[in-house]
Amino acid sequence: MPELALYGGAPYRARPFPQRTPFTEEAVALAVEAIRSQNLFGPSGRFVPMLEREFAALYGAQHAVACSSGTAAIHIALGTVNPNPGDEVITTPITDAGGILPILFQNCVPVFADVDTTLNLDPQDVERQITPRTTAIIATHLAGNACQIEALAEIARRHGIALIEDCSQAHVTRYHERYLGTYGDIAAFSLQQSKHMTAGDGGVVITNRADWAERMRLFGDKGWLRGPRGGRRSYAVLGLNYRMTELQAAVALPQIGTVRAAVERRMELGAHLASRIRDLPGLQPPPVTEGSEHSCWMVPLHVERWTAARFAEALTAEGVPAGAGYIGEPIYLCMEALAGRRTFGVSAHPLDGCHGGRPIEYAPGLCPRAEEALRHLVTLNIHEHYTREDIEDIAGAIRKVATHLPPDL
Repeated sequence: MPELALYGGAPYRARPFPQRTPFTEEAVALAVEAIRSQNLFGPSGRFVPMLEREFAALYGAQHAVACSSGTAAIHIALGTVNPNPGDEVITTPITDAGGILPILFQNCVPVFADVDTTLNLDPQDVERQITPRTTAIIATHLAGNACQIEALAEIARRHGIALIEDCSQAHVTRYHERYLGTYGDIAAFSLQQSKHMTAGDGGVVITNRADWAERMRLFGDKGWLRGPRGGRRSYAVLGLNYRMTELQAAVALPQIGTVRAAVERRMELGAHLASRIRDLPGLQPPPVTEGSEHSCWMVPLHVERWTAARFAEALTAEGVPAGAGYIGEPIYLCMEALAGRRTFGVSAHPLDGCHGGRPIEYAPGLCPRAEEALRHLVTLNIHEHYTREDIEDIAGAIRKVATHLPPDL
């Protein structure tokens, strides 16, 4: 019986995994071209408009607006919907703070619906959370696996509320033959370093509505109505400076043509890993929504016999870096602005019932399925530059830990 590395044995994998290299020589050349132009300011450059046109075309969307981050993209999307202070936005409890900050900064109240077995929003619970103050749903496609987005779109249409897709972890990922991001009213994408398509940081927002596209552009550019106005400036809406730079756009542009191949490679590797560990008792491979691809932004495993932290520690000791719980607890418990009701100054605004909004207690038990799922969640990262041999080593290390780590649950 091999001794676990956690207890002094030899690790299953002794050498490091391959480094991801998303930036090609073409990206380097375009970055140099942008720098040599002596202008990295997006509104007067050429790379940002090019990225917007090509990104829109990739998704078959009418309009795209580039911005500074995925958080900015979600904020632009919500700012375009233009909710009233105190309105409610329904979203998932398993998300990054970047999905919640825009709600709070728009003076709205985050409302959390529980998740289903895919770790994504449960449409039935979303419908239960709708009130007359509900103005939008933000649906996050966690880890590269689709929400039940058609069901959510139908609920949104029936209630006359906006549906925003958070595709930060699900670039060019198909659900029933269409890319995620094409089901809602607006879709937001992150170009942060870990994403399928990256500029180090950055974001893009897409829509098919011309009026919303104009407001998206204004909201991310301080509301500035650019153009000749006799020397006078005009700021049409309350917005923020979320502009993308020419340098970000230049390094992202080449990936328009390669991101689908990168996703397909991740899917191939992820499917192979799932096939190699599917038979292990007490462990479940990543859930996949029926009709969806899983583009493996991360690989979530469900462990039943062990605490997630202990299993992740043992797997990491075997040379396969692993994390426990993704965000640890649902966002309403690990984000002090919600759990501690500490937002602006000494106030709990907008969570204190101001503007006629309802106060919500963000406490344990709010979304019991999400809380339970995170307690059993072990996360792995793979990327398109891994080999089948790398995946075999990951599977072998998982099998070793699952076979020899004593249960503690």
